[in-house]
Amino acid sequence: MLDLLRNITQEVNAAPSLQEAMDLVVLRVCESMSVKVCSLYLRDEGERFVLRATKGLNKSAIGSVSMTQNQGLVGYVAKRGEAINLENAEVHSRYLYFPETGEERFASFLGVPVIHQRIVLGVLAVQQSQRRRFDESEEALLLTLSAQLSGIIAHAKATGDLELYTEESADARFKGMPGVYGIAIGQAVVYSPTADLTSVPFQRIEDIDKEIAFFHEALTVTREEIKALGDKLQDRLTTKERALFDVYSAMLDDTSMIREVKAIIRKSIAAPYAWSQVILKHVQTFSTMHDPYLRERSADMRDLGRRVLAYLQQSVEKERTYPDNTILVGDELTASVLGEIPQDKLVGLVSVKGSANSHMAILAKTMGIPTVMGAADLPFTQIDGSPTIVDGYRGTVYINPNDDVVAEFKALLREDEAIVKKYESLRDLPCETLDKHRVPLWVNTGLMADVTRSIQRGAEGVGLYRTEVPFLLRDSFPTESEQSNIYREQLAAFAPHAVTMRTLDIGGDKPLSYFPIKEANPFLGWRGIRITLDHPEIFLAQIRAMMRASEGLDNLRIMLPMVSAIPELEEAQVLIRRAYNELVEEGLMIEMPPVGVMIEVPAAVYQAREIAARSDFLSVGSNDLTQYLLAVDRNNAQVAGLFNSYHPAVLQALKVVVASAHSQDTPVSICGEMAGEPGSAILLMAMGFDVLSMNSTNLPKIKSVIRTITLEQAESLLEQVLLLPDAQAVSECVNNALTEFGFASRPKSLMI
Repeated sequence: MLDLLRNITQEVNAAPSLQEAMDLVVLRVCESMSVKVCSLYLRDEGERFVLRATKGLNKSAIGSVSMTQNQGLVGYVAKRGEAINLENAEVHSRYLYFPETGEERFASFLGVPVIHQRIVLGVLAVQQSQRRRFDESEEALLLTLSAQLSGIIAHAKATGDLELYTEESADARFKGMPGVYGIAIGQAVVYSPTADLTSVPFQRIEDIDKEIAFFHEALTVTREEIKALGDKLQDRLTTKERALFDVYSAMLDDTSMIREVKAIIRKSIAAPYAWSQVILKHVQTFSTMHDPYLRERSADMRDLGRRVLAYLQQSVEKERTYPDNTILVGDELTASVLGEIPQDKLVGLVSVKGSANSHMAILAKTMGIPTVMGAADLPFTQIDGSPTIVDGYRGTVYINPNDDVVAEFKALLREDEAIVKKYESLRDLPCETLDKHRVPLWVNTGLMADVTRSIQRGAEGVGLYRTEVPFLLRDSFPTESEQSNIYREQLAAFAPHAVTMRTLDIGGDKPLSYFPIKEANPFLGWRGIRITLDHPEIFLAQIRAMMRASEGLDNLRIMLPMVSAIPELEEAQVLIRRAYNELVEEGLMIEMPPVGVMIEVPAAVYQAREIAARSDFLSVGSNDLTQYLLAVDRNNAQVAGLFNSYHPAVLQALKVVVASAHSQDTPVSICGEMAGEPGSAILLMAMGFDVLSMNSTNLPKIKSVIRTITLEQAESLLEQVLLLPDAQAVSECVNNALTEFGFASRPKSLMI
């Protein structure tokens, strides 16, 4: 059964169109289950389930036979959203016969729903004239195949067509999640990780002969590399292992495969894409073979494909230029990718993976770049160079938009610019309520490019400087001297205002390429303070670099991430004191900086009083705290809807932290994304947070809403929401209050 499932799912996933995938499924099910009829029904816009593929029924019935949820056994499966297995279907009250299908009277029926994100997209059903009940293994086969189909069908619905997206497709819309509010209009530039066969962007070329010569050059270089590697390892390999190098050479000399690639190139298609498509096809062929030896050759083919692709892409990347109004698109964008693109060119970001609360989205917010995350159905490899619109308010991406859509979004972009100017007029005014309650607004930074913007927007300090960003942008650990120079720029730019530098917070969704961490569950693993305490040489170098940078400025604050126990805090404090004493002995004229703790795991919430008693300040990281309290991976688009900082458990935890900190006369700030949202900023102020720290883009907006209300109004709103049972009720209550205060929760109502 496992081999059968693997072979069918591989064929289905490799099908070039939805229709071919559906036809394959019904055919393979009939063959494997020895049934006469297998049919697939898809839900249309009118909520009817239409026959779209069949083996055993009249082909003429495809597209014409349909039923609602209240008709027939297929409709019954759709309505219940679960499998229906009947030994004698004719006696069931929902049985319905369709003469136009040419079907015989059947006895046995098994139908399973095709479900994607809780929505029933279709029904896969088998029928048999003999009376029998299908066994559990047959039901499991159908359920597994329906799960495979669900993603393919959802993709087709997202593109608005049963065929996959093509470059001629016009005005295609793809849904993701809002990552950073705003609108960007520009040209898609697809980022492809080196040697990733599945994410090579489709690109056109002009000089076919030059491209073919380039392809042959890549083959020649790869042959030479493989031969040199084989010669180098000859004495250390067995005869069988040495034979692998001969296999690779034979594959590179395969004239039929080379002809396939050249045939694609002659269609004016770039060599990297042509090569990836041919290799993936051959990998698929080997993967479905029954012979174990031949099946294992799929891994060899994939490895060889990556070697040639790496050369092809390396040469292409050297020549890459970024157009004005670049919209960067990729399967999974990272901080290091952002560092490669000229900031004056970049206007928008689209990531197929990730969510609005991922580290990537947070960096994009820092930079003020409209972003859509989790656009899972976007065929990103096909859109390089396409006119693109990023709607960061609704999480929608438009590819090849028509003139009317472009005109509408240009008008909205002009409105955005006017609103920003209005907010920025508040720059020199204090952030205080109508009844004069003062709330300092600080910023979260990580890039020097954000410093000027932060100061221009009235930042009163830095609540979080992400020291890991310079590490993420390099291919090796920066030296202590290099770190000190980077930190000095930040400290000097904001002096005399305080700058809170978080010690290296890597792991989770922030891996370093030169410091690999392989874990099954990285968010509950080796990250933050756990790594730096295990590597005191890294920690001490960073602390010394921070303190060196603060000489003469004395505006440094050090913050420890991911603390979950008192011993971690105490061990870090010992190392910080050691670094301070060493620098003083060297003759540096520095003050011991305040040392604080990030509260971002539940354990720290319930020890906040003890932590506050041993710290100079506390700062809540609401993004991670929400993630851990709700057991929701904030990078997982599939559960992103469950990540909500308005959850009553999160609000209660925040209240506990504030009360615990103030009981020890320890100041407490919050530097998560909550601080930058108008509604939650009001609640945080009412709870008693001493400082709100956010991305610079949100500073004027938060100042505007705080200057619109009184502290009494904020406290009254907090009392109301703390009585509510769920995040949706809290959100509705807060949005209603914002409307009453004369402040919309979003800067506009998009009508497209």
